[in-house]
Amino acid sequence: MMLAQKLAIVTGASRGIGLAVARDLAAAGCRVLMIGRVPEAIDEAARQLRESGSDVVPHVADITEPSAVAALAARVRREFGRADILVNNAGVFLETKDFALPQAASVFAVDPEIVQATLACNALAPLRLIQAIVPIMREGGWGRIVNVSSGMGQLAEMEGFWPGYRMSKAALNALTRLTAREIEGSPIKINSVCPGWCRTDMGGPNATRSAEEGAAGIVWAALLPDDGPNGGFFRDGKPIQW
Repeated sequence: MMLAQKLAIVTGASRGIGLAVARDLAAAGCRVLMIGRVPEAIDEAARQLRESGSDVVPHVADITEPSAVAALAARVRREFGRADILVNNAGVFLETKDFALPQAASVFAVDPEIVQATLACNALAPLRLIQAIVPIMREGGWGRIVNVSSGMGQLAEMEGFWPGYRMSKAALNALTRLTAREIEGSPIKINSVCPGWCRTDMGGPNATRSAEEGAAGIVWAALLPDDGPNGGFFRDGKPIQW
C-alpha cells in the first residue's frame, strides 16, 4: 500500500493510545493530523513526534462541538485536499474507576447527565466525524475508519455497572455496523477495535497492556488491504463477539 500521500486523522492524539497510533501511522508513511482538545497538550505531542522525523500536524478541536467538526473538515479540504484514514479514538470515562466498589456506577445511582456527556463524546462525536470526513474519502476513492471501542460495550458479555461507558461503546459499535452496511461495496471500510485494558490516564496504572500494545490493533485496522474486513469488531486483529 502506498501511504506516503495518505492523510490520517487521529482524535484524542495528545497522549496514550491516540499518541501511539499517530506515531505508528506516521512511521508507516502517513501524514497524520493529530486532533486534541487542549492546545498546549496537542502542540507538545506533535512537536515530540516531529523531532523523531514524523510528518504530523496538530489541530485543536473539541469534537463534541458540531462547529469544531465542521471547521476540521473545512481545514482538511482546504489544506490537504484529501482524507484517507479516520481513527475515532477520543473518548471519556466519566464514571468512577474504582473497580472494587462499582456501586457508585450502578444503573440505579449514575447521574443521567454523566451518561449523556459520555454518549456525546464516545458515540455522537464519531457520528459527526464520519458524516464530515466520509464525503472527502469518497472523492479520493479510498478510506479506512476505525472506531476505538471496548470489550465493556460487548452485548454478548455485558455485565452490570458503568452504564454510561458501556452504553456509549455499544452505541459506537452499532454505528460501525450501520456505516459498514451503508458503504458496502465502496472502497471505504470501517471496523470497531478494542485495544484491551491499557495503561493510560483512562485505564490506570494497573492495566495489563501498554498503550503501544493497544495501538497495534488499531493501526492494523487503519491499514487494511482492499480485501480486508468491513463492519467487524476486533482485538489484536482477531474477531470478537459484539
